[in-house]
Amino acid sequence: MKIIILGAGQVGSSIAEYLAREGNDVTVVDRSSSALESLGDRIDLRVVRGNAAHPDVLKDAGAEDADMVIALTDSDEVNMIASQVAYTLFQTPTKVARIRAPEYLDHPEMFCNEFIPIDVPISPEALITRYIQRLIKYPGALQVLDFADGRVQLVAVRAEADGPLVGHEVRTLRDHIPGAKTRIAAVFRRENPIIPTGDTVIEVDDEVFFVAARRDIKRMMAEFSKVEKPARRVTLAGFGHVGLSLARALENNYHVTIIERSRAHVKRQAERIGKSTVVVGDCTDDAVLRGVDIENTDIYVAVTNSDEANILSSFMAKRMGAGKVMTLINRPAFVDLAESGVDIAISPQQITIGSLLAHVRRGHVVNVHSLRRGAAEAIEVVAHGDQRSSKVVGRAIGDVDLPEGTTIGAIVRQEEVVIPHRSTKIEPDDHVILFVVNKRHIREVEKLFHVGATFL
Repeated sequence: MKIIILGAGQVGSSIAEYLAREGNDVTVVDRSSSALESLGDRIDLRVVRGNAAHPDVLKDAGAEDADMVIALTDSDEVNMIASQVAYTLFQTPTKVARIRAPEYLDHPEMFCNEFIPIDVPISPEALITRYIQRLIKYPGALQVLDFADGRVQLVAVRAEADGPLVGHEVRTLRDHIPGAKTRIAAVFRRENPIIPTGDTVIEVDDEVFFVAARRDIKRMMAEFSKVEKPARRVTLAGFGHVGLSLARALENNYHVTIIERSRAHVKRQAERIGKSTVVVGDCTDDAVLRGVDIENTDIYVAVTNSDEANILSSFMAKRMGAGKVMTLINRPAFVDLAESGVDIAISPQQITIGSLLAHVRRGHVVNVHSLRRGAAEAIEVVAHGDQRSSKVVGRAIGDVDLPEGTTIGAIVRQEEVVIPHRSTKIEPDDHVILFVVNKRHIREVEKLFHVGATFL
């Protein structure tokens, strides 16, 4: 696929690298020569320097025959104009644009061919907000990801010594929680992936990924560690786009306190929230943290625009007694540092990449989630065709030639969640949720669900 990415910032560079390494023909446009040179030195792709909204720059980037333009500059207005130019002058089939300002996002009716021709408006702040909301809802989870409009979720947990299933074979799970619609999709043990069988024994510190119907998630989590009390008090560091979005999403169900160092910024933002409490101060100041009663905070979430402030304040909050600490990290090089002292490091790039991949993948892919820093993926794909035109429809899962390290965790059939076995047949229009431990096999999965060839 020929893809033009507008913007070589943290998100644009990460997505360009991800897509180029999958074999896509990628061109990146940016005003900064140094950013483009750095990117070009690391990855085999083409770069063009210039204003991403200018027709001549887009033409130089190959917009005349591009399959997709992804506008990720730091300006909503540039992203919108670039999409308009790509549509009007070059008839680019798919336009994806990052839109950050709530004032635009509150009017989704604008994004159509008659007005602003953006096929897929993406708000990283909204994606991050939903991601963190799910983690707050399920304390103890490392990741919680939605499939089939939330009917099925993929959850990652750390196995602890007090978990009932820890030290036991996976097959005993059905005795612990009979009737639950759940399956362990993969286990990562000392960074090595394991596709579990019935006799696989769960060990302490295993990172376990399981899929489950929403009603069974808490019961399943209780198999791997003691049940944590529901969160009540949430403290947010940072009152920018993400902090504001989180406060608005959480304040009706939690006691929310926001720390923001800029008094002027607080004045501008305060009228947009309701019940949340705002404290003016530096989140890296231990006196400020004590002032918000950090030792009684259930969850501390650092979402300022500074990685350094996020990491430092999170380390301090954890040391001072905060229950669970989450930290937003933009620079991948800082993730290892953050993970040494916080519970969950959140990468905006990885979250955004997943939402984009659903539009890049071949076949009817509905959802893609990038896992373990891009090494693995979870995919929701719709099965089409019949037994003659499809390699999967009408066939039992045991007869489907799944790539190595790939498992089918669940099937959503209309409103029903099915946890499949080897004899379960895939039917037309099934939503199939797959876990792929090595993304190098993604192309094989796409081919498997491709419709068109005749099989005898």
